[in-house]
Amino acid sequence: MTEKITVTHRHGEKITVEALGVELLSYVYKPDPVAYESQKPYAHPIRTLQGSPVSGYRPSDHRWHKGIQMTSSHLSGQNFWGGWTYVPGDWYQDLPDKIGRMRHDGFEDFTVEDEKLTIRERLTWIENGGEHWASEQRDIVVHSVEPEEGSWALDWSIRLTNLRDEPLRFGSPTTAGRELAGYTGLHWRGPRDFGGGEVFGPDGAEEMMGKQAPWLAFVGEHDALDAKSTLVFAHAPENANAIHESHWFVRSDVTPMVAISWAFFEEFGLPPGESFSYRYRVIVADGGWDSGRVEVYLKSHGWD
Repeated sequence: MTEKITVTHRHGEKITVEALGVELLSYVYKPDPVAYESQKPYAHPIRTLQGSPVSGYRPSDHRWHKGIQMTSSHLSGQNFWGGWTYVPGDWYQDLPDKIGRMRHDGFEDFTVEDEKLTIRERLTWIENGGEHWASEQRDIVVHSVEPEEGSWALDWSIRLTNLRDEPLRFGSPTTAGRELAGYTGLHWRGPRDFGGGEVFGPDGAEEMMGKQAPWLAFVGEHDALDAKSTLVFAHAPENANAIHESHWFVRSDVTPMVAISWAFFEEFGLPPGESFSYRYRVIVADGGWDSGRVEVYLKSHGWD
């Protein structure tokens, strides 16, 4: 049985979703004050139905990591990720004049149902000098709050349109020369106690860095709570026909994070006036799930 949700909108700041007395998610669209961290909306805090925290915010090693965000680390010479910029031959450099931002322009749809929240947001991607490079339509859906499953789901989609009169070039630190550093695209940073967490895909526990798979799961164990939580990141079926193939970027030892990288090994270009789209699902669950349970869940929860 699906549980009802409560939605609170603090206008100009954030949207909060609660169920069973727990704040499951806050979607913050008021820009943080530090331009160096690439100002953009993000989802944090994120919690399981039992209230266990499963997102990190401004960790000391990467202050620009904030829950779940849409990012683009290498975009036509600009950094829409935040923080250090990877420079071929010079490792990471502090280049504040390369840091872009994503501006919240408004909501085209804001629908609250008993068991689901649907929002459609308009954003503009702005390079460091103030030029508008891209417009984005972002759809976020919170749904499937199911106590019996011990889980709830977040769908996040992007449709990005090039506003420039030249192609936008999407890359990553790996396309710039750093091995196995393909982070870009939708990115999740876990809490520090998830360091050393278990990562697996459809074929079980294996090295998933740079691999392709329809889904990836991350199981972390909490400090103090005597509990584990699982996050499952999944591609929508239409991503198989997206502008560019995606690979998983994942770390679990010191900096627990997952990115669904759309430009891990190769750059791709978006011509002027054209658009691309991706859609993803994040399942937030109490307990340590295994691949069998993930598969059963995904088969029983289809895509609209």
